[in-house]
Amino acid sequence: MIDKSNFSDYKKYLKDNLSQKRYKHSLNVANAAVRLAKKNDVDEEKAYLAGLLHDVCKEISKVEQLELIRQSELEVDQAELTTPNMYHAIAGSVFVRINFGINDEEIIRAIRFHTVATDKMSKLEQIIYLADLISADRDYEGVDKMRRLCMKSLSKGMLEALSFQIVSNTQKGNILFESTVRAYNEYVLKERF
Repeated sequence: MIDKSNFSDYKKYLKDNLSQKRYKHSLNVANAAVRLAKKNDVDEEKAYLAGLLHDVCKEISKVEQLELIRQSELEVDQAELTTPNMYHAIAGSVFVRINFGINDEEIIRAIRFHTVATDKMSKLEQIIYLADLISADRDYEGVDKMRRLCMKSLSKGMLEALSFQIVSNTQKGNILFESTVRAYNEYVLKERF
């Protein structure tokens, strides 16, 4: 059971520690997560909380993020350690446990994997991954199609999102993370067979 009485404290922390743009994004992701949760029979309060806190460490220093990563009990792909833009998700999953006392593993994992995905994601984990991509502040080419697919089916949304991420990263010459490839293969099999 989620204690909603802490939500205002979490919002205040985010407002005080994130840029206005990042704070607004966090609220938008939380709202998108609730919409997806309603559609998929997932606890809306958990979805809101995970969406709200998904970028809690986005704007702290990389040194602080690395310190938190060292405390992570979840899988850390060595390739992620070579990609500082990915640190915040791992660090955030540790931060909320230590600083906010959030011990719900599903919320921890949703924050942890919201950037790279992984195989065997719960519905909540999928929702946070997708909500980050379809939040109201997103305006990249193809976002409307992504939003439609996500509302139609989490699985279809995940396959589209993972395909988008893989193509985007390979075009930029970026590293592909093992967990992302495992997730992609899982959804290809799920959708095609």
